[in-house]
Amino acid sequence: MVQLPEDRSLPTGFVRETPPGQPAVPKDAATVMLLRNGATGPEVFLQRRVKGMPFAGGMTVFPGGGVDQRDADASVAWSGPDAGWWAERFGCSPDAARALVCAAVRETFEESGVLLAGADRTTVVGDTSRYADARAALVSREVSLAKFLADEGLVVRADLLRPWANWVTPEREPRRYDTRFFLAALPEGQRADAVTTEAAEAYWATPKQVLEDFEQGRCYLLPPTRVTLSELAECGSLPTAFAAERTLDKILPKLVRRNDRWHAVLPGEPGFKEAK
Repeated sequence: MVQLPEDRSLPTGFVRETPPGQPAVPKDAATVMLLRNGATGPEVFLQRRVKGMPFAGGMTVFPGGGVDQRDADASVAWSGPDAGWWAERFGCSPDAARALVCAAVRETFEESGVLLAGADRTTVVGDTSRYADARAALVSREVSLAKFLADEGLVVRADLLRPWANWVTPEREPRRYDTRFFLAALPEGQRADAVTTEAAEAYWATPKQVLEDFEQGRCYLLPPTRVTLSELAECGSLPTAFAAERTLDKILPKLVRRNDRWHAVLPGEPGFKEAK
């Protein structure tokens, strides 16, 4: 019998028991791992999602969400690697890459109040509380990221982001996402908060602390979050994490049921070919 990774078992009821007749088409999404230097090493910003949400309810996650069609607006002022550079890393079109980067910036601001933008190519905004009304308007979709930035005279600082990974939701799931993971450091003068209806709590912790909480049953992590935290724990410092050379192949886990639990199995692992 194949030994399955216990740290990638999924909570009871998380996976639907009846397989889909036709897998749902994954929606593009972006998630951002915000890092800062803590007293005992690098810390990452995490949120525990509200229970009962359609996707990942009760899970501890990084800020992020689906791409809005307006995120591809070419009028967005931009600083850093262009859309073509990002397209090569993520294996998509330049338009899709632009939308992913803008979604990463927008979702991070909406969910944590951290804004990866500045007045020009060399600056980053400090205290973002003065943009509270605009933040609420972004959340309600009253305004687009492009309009918000234009009204405030800001440019997206794409150079503050690093591509990290590309995970795709297993085919058995009814809600599927093709999620690109980004790395970013908390800008000086800014703070991350929990002012979002999607999170029950938000906090900073070292990757090792979160993994220990997971092992002790104090939090729930989806496989991509669990694996990514392990990778960050190995880096040991912000410079090491940002200098890491990453391979961005799509990671599409499969699911196998064993002992009344669903387990995620990754490409190349024992049991992957036999999994659903």
